[in-house]
Amino acid sequence: MKNKIDNLLKIAVENGDTAGANVLVLKDGNEIAYCESGFRDVANSVPMTRDTIFRLYSQTKPVTAAAVILLVSQGKIDLTSWLSDYMPEYSEMYVNVGGERRPAANHITVGMLMNMSSGIAYPDENSEGGRQSGEVFWTVENRLFSDKPVTTAEFAEMTSRCDLCFEPGERFMYGASADILGALVERVSRTSLRDFLIENFFEPLEMNDTDFYVPAEKSTRLAKVYDYSESGLAEVRTNHLGLRYERDVIPAFQSGGAGLCSTIDDYAKFASMLLNGGQYGGRRVMPEAAVRLLIRGGRLPCGKEKHLQECWSWMSGYTYGNLMRVCEDESRAMLFSSKGEYGWDGWLGTFFSNEPAHGITLLFGTQQVGIGKTGTLVRKIKNIVMSELA
Repeated sequence: MKNKIDNLLKIAVENGDTAGANVLVLKDGNEIAYCESGFRDVANSVPMTRDTIFRLYSQTKPVTAAAVILLVSQGKIDLTSWLSDYMPEYSEMYVNVGGERRPAANHITVGMLMNMSSGIAYPDENSEGGRQSGEVFWTVENRLFSDKPVTTAEFAEMTSRCDLCFEPGERFMYGASADILGALVERVSRTSLRDFLIENFFEPLEMNDTDFYVPAEKSTRLAKVYDYSESGLAEVRTNHLGLRYERDVIPAFQSGGAGLCSTIDDYAKFASMLLNGGQYGGRRVMPEAAVRLLIRGGRLPCGKEKHLQECWSWMSGYTYGNLMRVCEDESRAMLFSSKGEYGWDGWLGTFFSNEPAHGITLLFGTQQVGIGKTGTLVRKIKNIVMSELA
């Protein structure tokens, strides 16, 4: 299996599909394979290594979901409650469809944020809600280097003034819901999202390289970001979704949807904790019942998965719940997955998968704009892993 994965990575680097990538496979908590190829910094010939730090972008979302479910287990959040019960700025929302604006008939619930059926958009010029969301993110990025950067709480307040793209609960739409959940964690816990995650996850799991920023002494381990060009792969130094490229300061806007940086080994600790029912290294991090709800509950209502598959055609047979894909019908799956497989990926190509039925964890690290050709690559790797171990 390792040779097969090594060969795929080598070919991907030689073909210019990615500057560099690494892969970690665990089964029942034991390492089965680790592979790496290429560079994390092409210009300076710095190779991809096991301690390379990646910008996780949307692979942040499962961690945010775990934080919310932990607060549910403590009786501090109810998933069926209106968001406005905790954040009153969301008490009066408007729906805008085709330019027709009207008061929302339904309230956004916390659960709707967790399965992306809230109607809250990411930046998108094709809808009024998406256009207004773009203005919010533009404000965040415009103030990134000012003496008054936008905070997590301020982001949520600005977003509450954006129109929704549809009636809350009507359908799935990938959007900024996880960022609002990050603000909810702050509001309920009365601490920053960063401090909450450090205390409840990163410290007990010994995730020492996971944070919303990368300190100076670790900066050379942060992979460069690449995109395709006529002359081959080129570094793209861009701020995106309100996040600095360099990640060299603790951000005021701690994005629950995209903000974390981590290594493949650090994220494996989080994934292993989930597979082990909330325990890691003999320490209980989450109640077992909380983990069950996190990985099995909160899924989209029956029949509403089609919008998920319109976004990602390879997710046939999947639903979405608690900020993760979940394999519900393996008979319709387009890759080797089993019922109950869950995980998510990130804008730059990082990928996380847990297979509870087989005790398998798969992690993939790279930094390629928009995932690019690495989406196909990681699915090929997953098929190899499942063929060998499941």
